Amino acid sequence: MQFRSTRSHEAPVSFKEAALRCLPLGGGLYVPASVMDMRQVFLHMDSETSYPELVSIITPLLLQGELNPFSASRVAESAFVFEPELTQLDERFSLLNLYNGPTGVFKDFGVVFLAAVLEELLKSSGRSMVLSAARGDTGASIAAAFRNRPGVTTVILYPSGPIRALDPATFVPNGGNIIPIQVRGTFDDCQRLVAETITDRPFAERYGVTSANAINVGRLIPQAFYYLYAFTKIKKSLIGDLYFSVPSGNFGNLIAGLYAWKFGMPVNGFFAAMNANNAFGDFIKGKVFAPRPLISTKSPALDVTEPSNYERLASFYDEAPAVMRNMVYPASVSDAATLDAMGRAYKKYGVFLNPHSAVAFAAAEELAPRLDPSGHTVILATGHPARETSIVREATGQAIKVPYNLTLLHNQCDPIALIDPHLDALEGAIASCF
Repeated sequence: MQFRSTRSHEAPVSFKEAALRCLPLGGGLYVPASVMDMRQVFLHMDSETSYPELVSIITPLLLQGELNPFSASRVAESAFVFEPELTQLDERFSLLNLYNGPTGVFKDFGVVFLAAVLEELLKSSGRSMVLSAARGDTGASIAAAFRNRPGVTTVILYPSGPIRALDPATFVPNGGNIIPIQVRGTFDDCQRLVAETITDRPFAERYGVTSANAINVGRLIPQAFYYLYAFTKIKKSLIGDLYFSVPSGNFGNLIAGLYAWKFGMPVNGFFAAMNANNAFGDFIKGKVFAPRPLISTKSPALDVTEPSNYERLASFYDEAPAVMRNMVYPASVSDAATLDAMGRAYKKYGVFLNPHSAVAFAAAEELAPRLDPSGHTVILATGHPARETSIVREATGQAIKVPYNLTLLHNQCDPIALIDPHLDALEGAIASCF
């Protein structure tokens, strides 16, 4: 598989180059230049296929000439000591739990694959510096995935506020490979600094700078794998159409689902489940995309008005607008409807949902009956409900037990450096660690 820019006419590049460079030289984002139809491969997989097995089979087919079956197996085994869990709720709905990783969020799947594949690709020679913006527990997910990976140093940029769930023993001055830096500014400032550092080619090439944010195809492509995994688990029991309901903020998960469809996964559509910000609702319906003022909601990970994957989604629509507008169905869910959905899921099925997963559940309840009453919808549960205990209690009246690994997410630590939101300050802070 090769990758092209969403903007420029640069020659397509390999997966390794796309993952290590992260952003095209001429701007934009990397997207697949062509896609292999692997329908016959995963149609022969069944409910007994484990997640590492699926990854080790799919990866060398996607990355022919870059990862052979042996190296792909090493990547899968190194990355996935956890896997998704598909729970069928009834004949209409299933829940795809993506919170079984170390930090209880779906991001663990993409980030840990990127960490393992970079270690494999850099094994013979070379080093890489992974620079990422983080808010909430994203930094913990990145640090857990890259901890002690040979050949990789990880720089995590935090906006103003507490830094949690990092182990100081893993910091570079203490002999580790993690560099947490706090920026006097916002998350947007951190994201801007990541992009500016990557496009500062002399500095980026000196340190081998890339990113673990969703702008990197090395993190985004593996998110398609759990769609394929869900399909292999449920395909024998399907009667009607198959849909996926996807919590959508930056739209990386939706893009990954569309990649799975391009790989050949039989699916009839995706529900783009948004909160009140409804970033792409009009665009999906064929109107011009125009960012709106940000609304703070009870599903904050979806509080996005300018999604970082806009160019990738636009690329899909440019290729086949009629097909795409019959594949992606938008839904906007209010805070009140989110809480109601959390309560219904508990009362009807005995399951706890976090607010982001509840947005997807509410969207599925709204859209699925209109499209195919006999169809089946897989709802992506993107975060552990114990990460939002107060909201779960508000919605269900129930207290929820917090797993030990998630209690560690509350531990605070100090950054290695505190900087102003300027490129020279960031580059100076990084250089001072070496």
